[in-house]
Amino acid sequence: MEAKAKLTMIRLAPRKVRLVADTIRNKKISEALSVLQNQDKRASQPVIKLLNSAIANAVNNNGMEADQLYVKTVFVNEGPTLKRFRPRAHGRAYEILKRTSHITIIVSDDK
Repeated sequence: MEAKAKLTMIRLAPRKVRLVADTIRNKKISEALSVLQNQDKRASQPVIKLLNSAIANAVNNNGMEADQLYVKTVFVNEGPTLKRFRPRAHGRAYEILKRTSHITIIVSDDK
């Protein structure tokens, strides 16, 4: 059985979130949470919240055991990009791209 949790439009660049997501793929829930809590990355806090949400979905909606779960799939897609402009010399404007991410975590109880 599987349970899923999604986080959309988070204001973090997907490239930076993927560094965190790659560390928990195919790990047990307890191990994944301990890895995330000891990481010194800004993206680890939203991923911890999302993983806890996926665990709650599995336990409450599907009746799975929390201690038998593992992270089956984690993927980070690119969301819409906010475009901002910064003034430069001689009346020019440089574009600043503020990227967003969509994160999806799927947990499962069967190996």
